[in-house]
Order: sequence, then C-alpha cells, then structure tokens
Amino acid sequence: MSATLSPSNSPRVRRRGSTRRPRAASHLPPFTQESHDAALYAIRHYLKGRTSYDTFPVSFRLIVLDSRLEVKKALQCLLLNGVVSAPLWNSERSCFAGMFTVSDIIHLIQYYYKCSSYDAAAADVETFRLESLRDIERQLGVDPPPLLREHPSASLYDASKRLIQTHARRLPLLDNDTETGHEVIVSILTQYRLLKFISINCPKEIQQLHMPLRKLGIGTYVNPPPLPPSGEKPEGYNPFHPIATATMDTPVFDVVHMFSERGISAVPIVDEEGIVVNLYETVDVITLVRLGAYQSLDLTISEALNQRSPDFPGVVICTASDSLGTLMQLIKKRRVHRLVVVEGEKGRLLGIITLSDVLRYLIGDVSIGEAHLEPSVPSTDPTPTPDPGHAPAEASAPSEPQASVEAAPAADPVPDAPATEEAAAAPPEEKQEAGAEAEAAPAPAE
Repeated sequence: MSATLSPSNSPRVRRRGSTRRPRAASHLPPFTQESHDAALYAIRHYLKGRTSYDTFPVSFRLIVLDSRLEVKKALQCLLLNGVVSAPLWNSERSCFAGMFTVSDIIHLIQYYYKCSSYDAAAADVETFRLESLRDIERQLGVDPPPLLREHPSASLYDASKRLIQTHARRLPLLDNDTETGHEVIVSILTQYRLLKFISINCPKEIQQLHMPLRKLGIGTYVNPPPLPPSGEKPEGYNPFHPIATATMDTPVFDVVHMFSERGISAVPIVDEEGIVVNLYETVDVITLVRLGAYQSLDLTISEALNQRSPDFPGVVICTASDSLGTLMQLIKKRRVHRLVVVEGEKGRLLGIITLSDVLRYLIGDVSIGEAHLEPSVPSTDPTPTPDPGHAPAEASAPSEPQASVEAAPAADPVPDAPATEEAAAAPPEEKQEAGAEAEAAPAPAE
C-alpha cells in the first residue's frame, strides 16, 4: 500500500528558537603606539641575528658582466635575462669592478645628447665598453657610484644600514676564494629582497605596524611653495613640489634629465587636474635605446608609452591613511618598488613612496631609540623562524587583513611597460630584482 505525503498529513517539525552566543573575545593585543614601537624594535632585533645568507632563495642564478664587454652586448644580455642591472667583473685583475645599472644608461644618453650626435651614438655604442662608463660620468660632472660591497655573513641589520647610508638600491655580496684569495661575487642584496624577507619572517610584527604612512613620515608629499600676493604663478612653478612630474606631452628626454638630475627612478604622469594617469620609469628608457634608437628620446611620453611591453603591472597606488603593515603585506604578495600616494575619488597626486623610504623607517632611528631595553619591550615574536626559500614561509604565513593598497591600471589605454626598477629573470611576476634574483653561479675566481 502506497501513501503520499500531503500538506495536510505531513508531520510538523518544531524548531528551537535561535539563541545568539556571545562573540569570543579577540586574543590580539590592542593597536597602540607602544605595540607599534615594540614591533619595530623586534624587527630590528631580528635582523641583527640574521645574515645576508638567510635571504638567498633556494635556487638562483647571477648574471655577471665582464667590464670589457661592449655596452650594446651588455644591454642585450640584460634584456634577454629580464634584469636591469648586473655586477661587473675585471677579468685582468680577477676582482669586482662595480655595478652596471640603469643610471649608467641614463648618463650615456645625456652624454651623447649634449656632447655628440645621434649618429655618433649609434656608431659608438657598437664599440663602447663598460669600463669606459666612468669616463662619461667625469665628463658630465657626475659623482662616480661608490664601490659598495658586503660579506654575506654580515648581519642583515648592518647591510640595511649600509644601503640607507649610501642611498643605494642594491648591495653586492662578496666573499674570497679559499685557494686563490681572489674575490668571488656571491649574490646581490636588494631593497625589495630585504623587505620581502622581513614581511615573510616577521608576520606578527607586521600586523602591529598599524599607523598611517603619512603620520610616520614615510614618503615624499606635495608641499608647493606659497604663491606671491598677486596670486599669479611664477614661471616654472611646480604645484606638486618637491615631486617631479610630467604630462603626456612632455618630451622623453626632459624626463630622462629629471632621472639624472634628481637621482630618481620614476616620474608620475599627471593631467591638467593633477590626476595620476601613468608612471614613466627608468626601465622604459631601456626599451627605447636597446636597438640604438636614440632618436626616440624626442618622442612625447604619450608616444613612448605606446612602445611599452604589455606585461607592465600598472601603477601601484595607496592613500596617506594606509598603514605600514598593509604596505608590507603587499610587498610580500607582489613585486612593488614604489607607490604613488593619491587623494580623492579621482586620484589626485599627493605623494610618492619608495622602498628606500620604507627601509629607512624600519631600520633607521625613527619613533624608538636604539637604547631601548629588550626586557621592557613586549615583543610579539622576537625570534621568528627565517625562511631562506621565501615560498614555503609565504604559503604558511597566517591570514592577514586584506590590503587596501591597490594596483591601478594606467588611465590611458596604452600598452604597458616592462618591469620596474630592479628586474629579475625567471617568472613574469619575479621581474625587476636588478640582477639580484637573476642569479646563478658565483663569478669565476680567475
């Protein structure tokens, strides 16, 4: 005998009334100035107990260029390996000979633009050698870069101090061959690798860095000079002082001159209302001159951006109220070399933050003193476990609040550019480490 359930004979199920349980109390300490300072001290204390060896990836390769190599071949080598700098090796003396960076290319461009001609540049670049770049700097009146070096066993704190004191973006790590006594280039420590190492291995401290970026004095912010009583803007008045800016109609060489004169690696591109529409970087210049196309420097920024590589990641923006912890979380997740600070819904230029600014705050004597006594500081985790390979630690890192810093694509629908300042070879997201992560075997001792 079959039966079917109908609404009239269906059994009624009585449901219990819902009761709201009290929310469990958070075990995280409250965010205070004291917790921020304690986290900052814990990070510095941690770096004093770690060496540059700890930052090495599990596997890497190092691109080393002979100082007698022609500039054109050196450029091709950098581009093929996805890097924008490399250490130089003097094979005659079997010693380290400095770094070949984007700044050298900028100086070379200025030299030919001022002292020679495009035709001479195209001819000379075929035979011009890397070892002659210092002669170019002397003729331009540019101070030669210091011959920085550090031993891989030196503490990360000392290496960080060296980067800050010399305003360098990368630090060559050198050892000596035990048999010959000659120098051996082991690796390159960059600002990005150092900051990412901190963000991966000090997750609890990073969460405590809750204070706003501008309040901490991190970055450079717009502070234009006052207008005269007449209210008229004098010639050359920069409403975004002290930040160098350009428009889509600015010639490329004018921006190249800003790079050299100010020692910067990127210039925000703004419209007539001050809205950030793009960013022009030193690596964009390499795209133009890699084939000896020095005439391209007469192009406007708008025309030059059309020649960008399509893998440009976009302009990374943030607000002045974003926290330092949020920025460090972003550095852990993606390759970042600078952030443009904007305000308002349209994104008007307010400032710019570089990795140098972030490193200077984390390592420098800011907000807390070096005489801070360790027992009096309630560090959340003074001795985190290092992760030389980076990837495993990143995967196991505890969940963190979603970053409010975001990557905004350029406003203009132009093909975007290659990686920024410090490019590294390997996967696309790993570009820009400036020779550091494009690392292989040490330079030959002989």
